[in-house]
Amino acid sequence: MPDLPHAKKSLGQHWLRDETALAAMCDAASVVTGDFVLEIGPGAGTLTQQLLARGAEVRALEFDADLIPALQISFHTHLASGQMTLEQGDIRTYDFSLLPPSYKIVANIPYYLTSNLIQLLSESSNPPSVAALLVQKEVAERVVAEPGRMSLLSVTAQFYWQATLGRLVPAELFMPPPKVDSQILVLSRRPSLMLPDGEVKAFFRLVKAGYSQRRKTLLNSLSGGLRTEKDLIKAMCASAEVDPARRAQTLSLEEWHNLYLVTSLHT
Repeated sequence: MPDLPHAKKSLGQHWLRDETALAAMCDAASVVTGDFVLEIGPGAGTLTQQLLARGAEVRALEFDADLIPALQISFHTHLASGQMTLEQGDIRTYDFSLLPPSYKIVANIPYYLTSNLIQLLSESSNPPSVAALLVQKEVAERVVAEPGRMSLLSVTAQFYWQATLGRLVPAELFMPPPKVDSQILVLSRRPSLMLPDGEVKAFFRLVKAGYSQRRKTLLNSLSGGLRTEKDLIKAMCASAEVDPARRAQTLSLEEWHNLYLVTSLHT
């Protein structure tokens, strides 16, 4: 296993050193020979090593320029053979169109990046077929939440992906240990979305309106968020068979879909 470099707290760096957990990340994305894998933040290269050993072609994108020289030395042979490419850059501005169709993502990412990354991957014109992301356990649970505990993040993720939980990774398996446990979040791209591309923006306008005032009922949050009279909101909810006295977090993805179909007729 490569030597572990000094972790920068400012960048949320925590190196995973447990071979079993690293293997579980590769298993979660079903990485096999011939796969093209984008690894976000190779860091110390411990996960990179596992991906390469499985015969994947790896493109490693590292934000921290200070880590690049050590990675170049550790993976000189793989870089020379073309099995691996190494870039310094920011995933938040990365051009996903540069990647081949059906690529995969396997990554141990900083906690602060999770929500932003899920949104970027969801809305990308060239999304991965599957992403196995090691994230904060609480966030992973939010992504896969069921009605009653739904959030804008879970609605977004589940609209685009089949989201499931993988292995729990305790904090003590990292160096330095974070304050909380992590969990593998597996996002498998849905083969088709419940709405055509041209309607997705309007759908999420509705959902964001519903979550704009989480503690209020749908009647109040939708009326305020959509700037629509409450009587019309009541009528639309009745048509969609959704009680306007409910709160946004109780609605399933299918109920949001039904509500959107009704509201689209009135806007």
